[in-house]
Amino acid sequence: MTVPRDFAAHEAALLDERRFDDWLALFAGDGHYWVPLLGAAQADPFSHNSLAYEDRLLLQLRVERLKSPRAHSQHPASHSQHVLQPSRIEHENADEARLRTPFLYVEARGESQILLSGTARHHLVRTPAGWRIREKRIDLLNATRALPAIQLFI
Repeated sequence: MTVPRDFAAHEAALLDERRFDDWLALFAGDGHYWVPLLGAAQADPFSHNSLAYEDRLLLQLRVERLKSPRAHSQHPASHSQHVLQPSRIEHENADEARLRTPFLYVEARGESQILLSGTARHHLVRTPAGWRIREKRIDLLNATRALPAIQLFI
């Protein structure tokens, strides 16, 4: 079974539809979500600060906050739109795959809207339940500039 070329598009659609539990289910138990501060130039999340480096537990806590009616930062609720170029499979074997997907990301809340661009890199592993994310890395274009608060997941 080959990795579905539309994996990144499916994942982005879950976020845009605010189906956060379904999105979280795409992560392996040891999965991580990483947004390096230095963008593509950053080799790992440990030798330099990151904008985000979250394991599955931290992702679960963020999902619960986003769903909570008491989350003040979500009044009004944030919404996102991912615009993706086709994913390119950079590596694939029977047990893992790596995808590279350039994107535009728009997040809107009330009257404000932010636009970010970059490349999403998915490291996927095959599990009995199907392909799961071991690491989702977001390399933002010009990541070192001052960024507004990002409420959702790029």
